[in-house]
Amino acid sequence: MTDSPIGILGAGSWGTALAVHLARYGDHPVRLWARRAELAESILATRQNPDYLPDVELPEAVEPTADLDAIAACDLVLVVVPSHGFREVLRELLPRTRSDRPVRLVSSTKGIETETMARMSQVGFEEGMASDREVRFGVLSGPTFAAELARGMPSAAVIASEHDALAAELRERLSTPRLRLYSSSDVVGVELGGTAKNVIAIAAGIVSGLGFGHNTLAALITRGLHEVTRLGIAYGGQARTFAGLAGLGDLVLTCTGGLSRNRKTGLELARGRSVEQIQSETHMVAEGIRNSLSISKLAAARTVEMPITEQMVEVLYRGKSPGAALDELMTRELKEEAAL
Repeated sequence: MTDSPIGILGAGSWGTALAVHLARYGDHPVRLWARRAELAESILATRQNPDYLPDVELPEAVEPTADLDAIAACDLVLVVVPSHGFREVLRELLPRTRSDRPVRLVSSTKGIETETMARMSQVGFEEGMASDREVRFGVLSGPTFAAELARGMPSAAVIASEHDALAAELRERLSTPRLRLYSSSDVVGVELGGTAKNVIAIAAGIVSGLGFGHNTLAALITRGLHEVTRLGIAYGGQARTFAGLAGLGDLVLTCTGGLSRNRKTGLELARGRSVEQIQSETHMVAEGIRNSLSISKLAAARTVEMPITEQMVEVLYRGKSPGAALDELMTRELKEEAAL
């Protein structure tokens, strides 16, 4: 094992899973940061994180901590916090890092900042400027459930950076025999694909919760992919990204997998439960709830048509019934399929 630790900001399910996986299959010690000191102490004492990743033993190479200075000392930091807390965490971290070398950050957060409509890479750039740090940024995304990765099930994902050399380096450093990474330069496409698919997954949960079958679900996923692709291209993403792991792959997993938080949200909505009831019963974050608003605003700013997303905003925030939303989608004006 090398002496250079990897830092992970965020001890939720995905951050913990990445720590477990990289410590078990990689060749690096891993420092896992939890905002709450009591959570870090509990993980250290029990070598488990039952709140977010139950029944998974943390390897000894995982070092739980609530000390940001310990993360700032790492030469590579993975940021795995919810999108609404991303800026605050970077604002606390970056001034603690060394000023004589670039700070290398990898975002594995699938979301958009609601107030500013900024992607996480944009937040990283802005906070780097504010703290007088040069930030080299990468994005990790793809069809990966935390519990499956932590248990060593073979997975694949994309690591994207505007710096080709950094993307290649991160691909080599973070790949393991159980996690195959493909590099990309399309940061915009990977970020928007990972965010927008969560909204489509809520709709997929509604479809299943209302008792509709595979025909309906297949149609929803396919048309959802059109929406995500249209948005990504409008903001400079590459069409091929949305046919790959960070697009179609992640969309299919999130829309059909039983571990998907966003799909579960849709299932509960179809059963007549409110967003407030759903959120009050879990400490897990379903990013699609918050980001339905962000994605709809991004779409409106570039006049991108996203009817599924629009209907999810109506259901989540304006009291529309899931059944009425589906009926409206099915009775929209007919058109050619290939029209993006």
